Amino acid sequence: MDFNPSTLYSCPERVGRSLKSGKGDDLIFIMEAKPQPVPKVQNLVVARYQDGKIIRGVTHDFGPQKKVFHVSTVEKYGKTVHGKVFEIYLSELKAVFFVKSLEGRQGPPSLKGLMEEKLDAPGLMKVKITFFDGEILTGTTQGYTHEREGFFVVPLERDSNNLRIFIVSSAVKKIETWK
Repeated sequence: MDFNPSTLYSCPERVGRSLKSGKGDDLIFIMEAKPQPVPKVQNLVVARYQDGKIIRGVTHDFGPQKKVFHVSTVEKYGKTVHGKVFEIYLSELKAVFFVKSLEGRQGPPSLKGLMEEKLDAPGLMKVKITFFDGEILTGTTQGYTHEREGFFVVPLERDSNNLRIFIVSSAVKKIETWK
């Protein structure tokens, strides 16, 4: 069998076989990995608008640097509702909550003793965020600067349904920080 580099990845019968030079010695051993689909990251999110509107669902394309992302609404059993996909403009939002479940947790958050705990991680700071609508969130962040369009916060309460929250800076009235 003659060696032809252009056929290395196009001939399935050559996968995992040696090519012979004709003199009995192995010229090259070809081991081609089968292409695997790239898994999509599925984030359960709750998009909260500055005007109070809420959209719950799944996103595959959120990015803190993006101006727009998409949310597909889902039913309780994980099926898409009539294929409804919402185009979400970050500038209209108050925050994007990345959650464990779309049903949420019932009852008020428990912050007992968490406000006084010391943080061991360098660069990590506690924040108390007051939105223009009066809602207050507390958590930790590593990347808050007023110049950015937004920043991530991890909630302080241990039993939170929120994994992390992307806060849109234009919706924030006041931020208090401490270590």
